[in-house]
Amino acid sequence: MSILESHPSLDDTYPTRKSGEAALLYRQDPVVYGRPGDGPIDAATLESYDANGYLTVDELLAPDEVETYRAELRRLASDPRMLADDRTVTERGTSEVRSIFEVHKISEVFAELVRDPRVVGRARQILGSDVYVHQSRVNYKPGFTGKDFYWHSDFETWHAEDGMPRMRAVSISIALTENFVHNGGLMIMPGSHRTFVACVGETPADHYKESLVGQEIGTPDPNSLSILADKHGIELFTGPAGSATMFDCNCMHGSNGNITPFPRSNVFVVFNSVENACVEPFSAPGRRPDFIGARDFTPVA
Repeated sequence: MSILESHPSLDDTYPTRKSGEAALLYRQDPVVYGRPGDGPIDAATLESYDANGYLTVDELLAPDEVETYRAELRRLASDPRMLADDRTVTERGTSEVRSIFEVHKISEVFAELVRDPRVVGRARQILGSDVYVHQSRVNYKPGFTGKDFYWHSDFETWHAEDGMPRMRAVSISIALTENFVHNGGLMIMPGSHRTFVACVGETPADHYKESLVGQEIGTPDPNSLSILADKHGIELFTGPAGSATMFDCNCMHGSNGNITPFPRSNVFVVFNSVENACVEPFSAPGRRPDFIGARDFTPVA
């Protein structure tokens, strides 16, 4: 395994799934592009985000707003048309809804949330530009049957399979149920966003059909994960419904399964800079569907 190599290709700054050997590569892009005065994030929080790769908001949504989004969550999960829609992913071996993608186009309720200055304003500030929605979804992680999301960097997948050129995207996860230590909460390795893990294994055609249920290709090898965890540690996020976590596209993160009676549901939105629009995939035979990796680069108004 190569550790913190230089970058071997001018055509691809972050090569992955192209070698039989894993590698850890230095990040070549800034983390924060904007300034404290450009949005609602104060200077200290912006500095912490730059260092750790994430920030938290204790109460992004008020309790009455949370109830509105929960009601919409229930409506979507009980709609027979949504259960038959390609944008709906169910848990492996069950009919329980795991995720519904492109939710900001399916639901005007969630579309309004994406346009909310408390949400998109933070993304614009971090990325220093107008932004568009690369991906949106609601995650259900039901009680007893909610499966894990294995360790991964989102950017590795978006670069390899969607053609996202550089690390200039940010995700926001807004809790619609309480996040306990025991119901499969988000885990992040703070500071891991400054190291890119080049993964092994070629991307099969239509890989998304399997990866959305349980990803294997594009996941880091145990040695790389051990190196990052030893260096950075692991942070587990808890908090009430209405709280939020924003994190850099290259943060190493994952979550355990949920065998408790308490569901862990959230709405998840990925904002990409309009100056970082996707091109052809770097390590896949074809693009993923637009509802997973958008090709509409219209800025959020």
